[in-house]
Amino acid sequence: MESGTATERRFETTAGRTAVERVQFVPSPIADPGPLGLAAFALTTFVLSMFNADLIGKGGEPIVFGLALTYGGLAQVLAGMWEFRTGNTFGAVAFTSYGAFWLSFWAFVQFFEKSVPAADAGHAVGLFLIAWGVFTAYMLVASLRTTAAIATVFALLAVTFFLLGIGNAGAHPNVIKLGGWVGLATAVAAWYASFAAVTNSTFGRTVMPVRPLNR
Repeated sequence: MESGTATERRFETTAGRTAVERVQFVPSPIADPGPLGLAAFALTTFVLSMFNADLIGKGGEPIVFGLALTYGGLAQVLAGMWEFRTGNTFGAVAFTSYGAFWLSFWAFVQFFEKSVPAADAGHAVGLFLIAWGVFTAYMLVASLRTTAAIATVFALLAVTFFLLGIGNAGAHPNVIKLGGWVGLATAVAAWYASFAAVTNSTFGRTVMPVRPLNR
């Protein structure tokens, strides 16, 4: 009888429940992916803006496409995925979206640009950039509850997108050039935010202020 009872217990639906309840999942710590996303965005934006501002001849512009695919694109998407892991909704949406921006920019130039009639190319690119300006504008609103450093990046980026969008849509080279200069300022601001995050984390204290905004 005892043997049968033991056998029956083995097949009870609650068998092992006590042992299972003792097992706890302890997530491993994850480094802040924000500085990576900001650095990837800053460097890719800086290089492209150098061409938009006419500081470097257009012949070298294809160098941007490799950055758009790997650093600005894939690295930022990865940073965005890791931000989901940390529970940072703002960072997850921002990095994943701008990573996708650079990937779509690369894909357009590599595969689809030749299919767009020359007369429509400026309008198409202008629409693309202005749409990203709209996205950046509402992300700017959300950034007002992060830090002054991040909010500055989004404010400058929104202006950059709108200037480049208007410049391309209306074939205004001077407006595109101005967008390039604002893009350079955006890259510098993003580099500062990335540098500050890395430095403050490494030193364990505030070395470079980012000025948290009121929540």
